[in-house]
Amino acid sequence: MSIQDRALSLKSLHEAPEILRVVNVWDAVSARTVAGLPGTRAIATAGHSIAASHGFKDGEMPLEVNLAAIARIVEAVDLPVTADLDAGYDDAADTVRRAIGVGVVGANVEDRLAPFDDSVAKVAAITRAAEAEGVAFQLNARTDAFVRAGDRPRDESIEDAIARGRAFLDAGASLVFVPGALDRDTVARLVEGIGERKVSVIGLPGALTAAEYEALGVARISYGPLTQRVALRALRDLATDLYGDGVIPQDTPALN
Repeated sequence: MSIQDRALSLKSLHEAPEILRVVNVWDAVSARTVAGLPGTRAIATAGHSIAASHGFKDGEMPLEVNLAAIARIVEAVDLPVTADLDAGYDDAADTVRRAIGVGVVGANVEDRLAPFDDSVAKVAAITRAAEAEGVAFQLNARTDAFVRAGDRPRDESIEDAIARGRAFLDAGASLVFVPGALDRDTVARLVEGIGERKVSVIGLPGALTAAEYEALGVARISYGPLTQRVALRALRDLATDLYGDGVIPQDTPALN
């Protein structure tokens, strides 16, 4: 598929009645593993996981490192790839333009609770940059209204997320990503305020199921760095066993 075909495919997945589940990856082999599953419709990168695999803390990974890793992921699969671009780095519009250049057709970009007008202007700049590239780019505009809320009342965070979300959509975003530990009532209020099939969430331990989110009108669920953490736990557990009996499990997949 051409890059525009992949962008339109991701757009249709966002707009479909079924919730889009994207299992986050961090390198070519994790991308190929996920892409090989029958239920996979799109691939999403996890910035935190890519940073960790290169020895950086979350939010401290250089753009060049992130783009190089994303490019390898795009090359490894034949599916739409949506990328975690942190807060857009120094110039969010140029970052998205460069991401499109390596084949990315969607992205998460964080507001980090920057001033409202600045955050909306960044979304608008990203949209203009994508339009100039001729790609139906799917911006999953992230608001940190909950994860950076501090001790402010939850109602204020809900109102802030809704206000930012509506403005992001008006500025050209495709979805509004609201990460955080969100209960059923909060999700319902966000969907009502931002729009049906316009809210994106993260799946956390103890959170609602994907089916429950779908019934509430959520468009997309991703899992961030949690997929890598589960994989690393499996590695830790295997290593612990190998320091014991030293035997690789018989059901270990063969090398490709």
